[in-house]
Amino acid sequence: MEEKDKEDFSFWTRYKQFAGNEVLLYAIMIIGILLGIVIFG
Repeated sequence: MEEKDKEDFSFWTRYKQFAGNEVLLYAIMIIGILLGIVIFG
């Protein structure tokens, strides 16, 4: 349990550093939603 939490924290830390800022984060979310609509729609 503790090991999993540690891995999740490490993942999110790297992810936030990669995303850089909220604008890019929202862009990724929107692109993901659009791709989902195209693929499953």
